[in-house]
Amino acid sequence: MKKLLIVAVLALSITAPLLANGAKETTTATSAETIVLRLADNQPLGYPTVLGDNKFAELVSEYSNGRIKVEVYPQAQLGDEKSIIEQVQFGGIDFARVSISPLSSFNTDLNSLQMPYLYRDEAHLWKVLNGEIGQHFLDSMGDSGFVGLCYFDSGARSFYNTKKPIYTVADMKGLKIRVQESDLMMGLVSALGAIPTPMSYGDVYSALQTGVIDGAENNWPSYDTSSHFEVAKYYSIDQHTRVPEMIIASKITLDKLSAEDVAIIKRAGKDCEDTEIQAWADFAKKSEAKVRAAGCEINLINSQAEFAAAMQPLYDTSLNAEQKAWVAKIRAVK
Repeated sequence: MKKLLIVAVLALSITAPLLANGAKETTTATSAETIVLRLADNQPLGYPTVLGDNKFAELVSEYSNGRIKVEVYPQAQLGDEKSIIEQVQFGGIDFARVSISPLSSFNTDLNSLQMPYLYRDEAHLWKVLNGEIGQHFLDSMGDSGFVGLCYFDSGARSFYNTKKPIYTVADMKGLKIRVQESDLMMGLVSALGAIPTPMSYGDVYSALQTGVIDGAENNWPSYDTSSHFEVAKYYSIDQHTRVPEMIIASKITLDKLSAEDVAIIKRAGKDCEDTEIQAWADFAKKSEAKVRAAGCEINLINSQAEFAAAMQPLYDTSLNAEQKAWVAKIRAVK
C-alpha cells in the first residue's frame, strides 16, 4: 500500500507542472481566439441604419486588429424589432439596431427623448444626444439588461393625407390618421383633434387607397419607399417627432468580455455615428426630391408653436416628475 502511495505521489509531482503549463497555454490561446458576435437590424440592405451597422462592424474589427468580428444580419433575418430586443436582453443576440420607441417599454425614461415637438431642429437633437443628456440615457440601459452604444438618425416625422394640406391644428380635426400601436402616438394625434387609427404598416397603402384612413405620418424615406405618396398626395411638414435609433449591446455578452474589448466596442459605436447620419441625410434628400417630382403637394405648417401647445395635456399625463425634469433639461440645451 505504501509503495502504491509513493508511486502516486511521484506521478503527481511529475505531471502537476505539465498540467499547470497546459492550462496557461490554453488561457493564452483562448485570449487570442477570434470573437464572433452578431448584430441584428430589421431594415433592408443599403438602408442608412444598415450602412451604419456595417461601419460599426468594420471599426470593431479595425480597433481589435481583426480579433473581434461582428456579423451584421439585416432584413429582420433574426426576427422583428421587438423579438430581437428580447433576444439581446437575454444574450441570444449580441447587438441590435432598434428605435427607442419599442425600447421605451423596457426603460420608460426613454419617453423623455421622444416626446412630440421636443426638439427645435436637427442640430438641437444632436447637441442633446451627443452631450451629457444623451450619455445618461445610453448608460441608463444597464438596468434593463442592455448597454447603449450610440444613436442613429431616423429623421423627422410629418403628416400626410389624401384630403388637403395641413396648415393649422384646426385642419387636423376629424382626419383618421394611422399610427403605430403606441399610447404616445395615439395621444399625439388625439391632442390635435384627429382620430388615431392603429394599423399594421403593411396595411396602410390599401387603407389610404380605399378611404379606410385619411392619412398617416412618417419621414421622407418611408413616405417614398412605402409608395404611400402615390395615394396620399398631401405632405405637410410639421416634424412632430424625432425618434432616435440606438445600437444596443447585450449586457450578458459584454460582461463576458475584457474591459479592453468592451472599450473597443464602445469606441466603435461612437465612431460609426457620422456614417449613418450622413447616409440618412443623403437618403432623405433623394426621397424628398422623388416625391416632389411625382407631383405631391408639399407644405409647411403655419406655426409649430401652435401644434406644440396642443401637446401640453399629453406631457402632463404621459411623464412622471423625473421625466418632466429631463424634458426641461433637453429644452434648455442651446
